[in-house]
Amino acid sequence: MARKNISIILKTAYSLATIAVAGTLLTALVACGESSPSASTSSVKSSPAAAQQEEEEDDAPKVKGSRDNVPVCLVPEASGETVYENEYAHLDASNISEGYIVIRYTGSCPKVKLQITGPNSITYTYNLKVETPTDEVFPLQSGNGEYIINVFENIEGTQYSQAFSQLLDVDITNEFSPFLYPNQYVTFSSSSQAVKKGEELAYSCNNDLEVVSAVYNFMIKNISYDHEEAETVQSGYLPDVDEVLSTRTGICLDYSALMVTMLRSQRIPTRMEIGYAGTAYHAWLSTYIEDIGWVNGMIEFDGKEWSLMDPTFASNTEDKSLKDFIGDGSNYSVKYIY
Repeated sequence: MARKNISIILKTAYSLATIAVAGTLLTALVACGESSPSASTSSVKSSPAAAQQEEEEDDAPKVKGSRDNVPVCLVPEASGETVYENEYAHLDASNISEGYIVIRYTGSCPKVKLQITGPNSITYTYNLKVETPTDEVFPLQSGNGEYIINVFENIEGTQYSQAFSQLLDVDITNEFSPFLYPNQYVTFSSSSQAVKKGEELAYSCNNDLEVVSAVYNFMIKNISYDHEEAETVQSGYLPDVDEVLSTRTGICLDYSALMVTMLRSQRIPTRMEIGYAGTAYHAWLSTYIEDIGWVNGMIEFDGKEWSLMDPTFASNTEDKSLKDFIGDGSNYSVKYIY
């Protein structure tokens, strides 16, 4: 067992520009800002009851498809085989070959940030739970190479001090693993109602493409954009996929997390992608379809060609304005992948 105690702690105070910027971007993301000026959302919003009725009306006896729809929910583990820790943080790196790490904060600061910088030099910033020490799962989505794991404690305002740092040399066995496991942004398990819904939607499907289509069509028909939540949501918000499924409402992060849950649990690698749709900070999806590859931006397939479409815009925007906005995908600029 490789277990290491980290004794060197850098406690020099400084302002983390990347933390401040990431916080601003996350605030914009969770609010979703309605949409960009080029893609105005519809002012008509179906109630959860109406959505449920619509779904029930669409239900008809289904024939079992040839594809196996039994869910597979990968379970992250903190086995303790490779651990790095000090009095502020505990990092379990036992399963970096599976594309994730498990971290828990063990200090006493009320506001703590985690930063993970991968081999592509993109830095991901997360909030860590501070009330009680809690294991949280984070993806290593930047591929193979060196990752720097840093934990920062807030002093005041945007002033932070570095409490923990560790360099990891990562070699991921399966390139799709980071996009099949649950993580802090997309939390699910075999008991999740969202997983059961994915199983139900995949029942009559013959291949992965049909599963993507079934999940996608369920989303755009039954989930409504929550304008009130978008106006009041706070930075650090994390989706509850079962709550989104139950209420049939959500913001763009909720839409993405619910669809990612249903597809990952059906063994379809799916990336939650966060960046800019035009000038709006936004979230959408990419899925990996065997024999096709990564289909970026989320899709609509009419039997002849692909159309780029993300689930939030698709369920809340007039079809023509949606396609005019998304076009060939040039309006999408990926900043982060989860």
